Amino acid sequence: MSDPLSPRDRIDRVRARAWALQILYRWESMGGDGSIRDALVETTATRRVSPRRLPYLRAVLTAAEAHLEEVDTWVRQALDNWRLDRLAAVDRALLRLAATEMLFMEEIPPRVSIQEAVRLAEQYGGDESPRFVNGVLDALYRRLGATG
Repeated sequence: MSDPLSPRDRIDRVRARAWALQILYRWESMGGDGSIRDALVETTATRRVSPRRLPYLRAVLTAAEAHLEEVDTWVRQALDNWRLDRLAAVDRALLRLAATEMLFMEEIPPRVSIQEAVRLAEQYGGDESPRFVNGVLDALYRRLGATG
């Protein structure tokens, strides 16, 4: 399966995901008060986000907010001996971001979502984050395959 995105579009999507991670983290750092959309508006009011990245950023965050309960349910099912509320906030945000793509953004191949989440975990997470995020998302992918 070939990627229909141009190299420039791929870069924009990668950077939009990094923004989405930061916004999900910001929202959670505020105690989940307000909406994810509020965190997006506040972030874009104070930080310069390229207009090329905004459509994807808005789309993934809108999907995450609209389906947060379902996303969290799927992530919880993929966690092995972990509770979602006990995870590092960055790991939880990464899992929610990738799970949103995997569950609700059909144009994104699940393996791309996993790979990008692992890359973000390498940049923003702890030492164990990349392996942990990969394992949880791979388990989620297998569960999705079993139900699809």
